[in-house]
Amino acid sequence: MTRPAAVPRTLADMTGTLSGILTPRRVAQRSKAFDLLLAGGLTLFFGFLSLAQDQYAGLLGVAMLVPLIWRRTHPELVFFSVSAVAVLQWLSGARLQAGNVGLLVALYAISVYGEVRYSRIALAVGGLGVLMATARYYGNADWRQQITVMVALGALVFGVWAFGERRRTRGLYVAQLEERAAQLERDRDREAKLAVSNERTRIAREIHDVVAHGLSIMIVQADGGLYAADASPEQAKKALATIGDTGRASLTEMRKMLGLLKQDAQPQDGSAPLDPNQPRPQPGVCSLPELIDNVRDAGLSVDYQVTGTPRDLPALLGLTAYRIVQEGLTNTLKHAGPGARASVHLDFGGEMLTVVVTDDGRGAGVAPSSDPGHGLVGMRQRASISGGTVNAGPKAGGGYEVIAKLPYNLPAGGDQ
Repeated sequence: MTRPAAVPRTLADMTGTLSGILTPRRVAQRSKAFDLLLAGGLTLFFGFLSLAQDQYAGLLGVAMLVPLIWRRTHPELVFFSVSAVAVLQWLSGARLQAGNVGLLVALYAISVYGEVRYSRIALAVGGLGVLMATARYYGNADWRQQITVMVALGALVFGVWAFGERRRTRGLYVAQLEERAAQLERDRDREAKLAVSNERTRIAREIHDVVAHGLSIMIVQADGGLYAADASPEQAKKALATIGDTGRASLTEMRKMLGLLKQDAQPQDGSAPLDPNQPRPQPGVCSLPELIDNVRDAGLSVDYQVTGTPRDLPALLGLTAYRIVQEGLTNTLKHAGPGARASVHLDFGGEMLTVVVTDDGRGAGVAPSSDPGHGLVGMRQRASISGGTVNAGPKAGGGYEVIAKLPYNLPAGGDQ
């Protein structure tokens, strides 16, 4: 079974290393207790400190700190609410006090958790606030002092905003890494399920080819032996011998196939593991004469013909040709009727192998079926894997015909 590619370890390591960085997903999952404690702590410390300096200014400071409880969930509302309180402070002439730290916390919150456009607006509002504060509280100072205050406050506002923007960008980057890793994990699971499905289809196809062919010969021989039991005991014995040989051959082939399926498994009984270098016996074109002899022993007359220059074929191509001939002859045994004749023709062309299996049985006289059956579907699947095609259907003059065209050059991955 072809194994799907694993998720790149470097990507998984990166997301694991950066897992401590806040991302929108983690922010949404975190408890509100931290925000409550932060806002409560700031309010208790800076709020009461402001109240000790000036009661009215202290109340304004508390009004700037309490909304910080919702700084993650509603960053835009919190920032503009705190800014409105600051404007009220500026209009009333109340002096700056410790509670104004809430402005910086709200600016940081909107730059990390808010929408980008509102974050840019918040920076502009912060810059305007620097000018207003300088004009209000340092309007009578020396111009050098005014510039110093303006630069210091501006650097503080921009620094807080820039730090928040960096956190936002880093968080989005980590979120993208996590999403990519999750997508790769989903792709790996999907590929694994597809590989399992393909393997099940392959196993079902192999089992059908082995069992259907063997059972068809055994049924034909059993019916013939039953009719010949009284008139020709020797023929009945021959039929029974053929049944036994066919059953043993089918069982041997099934065991080989099951052995290949178990090749990657570690034995649990303490026995020696299977040798991975042990050759895998698979039938091919060279096995067709033996197959045709078995079908002839079952009572079907088969003409076998090879044209062109035979050549060594890839194992998959040889197995595909063998299974198509096997299925075609099996269908002839089951459906062509008594006295039918079959023909197998292999043509080694310049670029492809053409396999033709025909019979002169009832063919078009058989009632059509809406179910194409596992055999025909299996033949087409095999040919498709090898890059070829299969056409099958009744012949105009009676009988049935299967034509497979199999190119010598396998498609990419077809040799796996």
